[in-house]
Amino acid sequence: MRRLILAAVVAGVTISGPALAQSETDRLRDALRSATAQTRSLEDQRTQLQAKLAEADRARDTLQKQLDGLKTQLREVEAAHRTAVETFNQKIEERNETLERWKAAYGEAATVARAKDAERSKFEGEANACKARTKSCEAKNKELVKVGHDLMKAYEDVTIGDMISGREPLLGIRRVGVQNLLQDYGSKIREQKVVP
Repeated sequence: MRRLILAAVVAGVTISGPALAQSETDRLRDALRSATAQTRSLEDQRTQLQAKLAEADRARDTLQKQLDGLKTQLREVEAAHRTAVETFNQKIEERNETLERWKAAYGEAATVARAKDAERSKFEGEANACKARTKSCEAKNKELVKVGHDLMKAYEDVTIGDMISGREPLLGIRRVGVQNLLQDYGSKIREQKVVP
């Protein structure tokens, strides 16, 4: 750039005449000083911009390293998160399976308990019926013992004369009384029979 300005100044000086040369030279010197000052200013700005660019490059490199580190951390966190989610889901699945097994076992236990309760009620009913039948049998047994005692008493009171008169073939009066007595005792015994 300096060469261009210098060439322009030299060309301007050679073209113009000697009279003009002095004022032209002054003007060119001023232009050259101004151009030199601008050039120095531009070089200073360029140096500053290069320094800023180098600093920005360093900052960019630092930020890129930080970004790479953060990306690595993010991948690690994502992997840990996926692992944690998979573990959590597996534990939930295991819990659900355990819960289903408990529900099934509870259902079976409830069914068994209902069956046992129904069976207990049935046996309780049968036991009550057996108790009632036993009481009935005991009452009928007492009646049979009483009938047996009455029969034994009647048999003990029989004399030889009663036996002969009971076999008397002509009139058979005593015989009818004995048969009636035997029928009465037979009826009393049959009444006390336990029907299963």
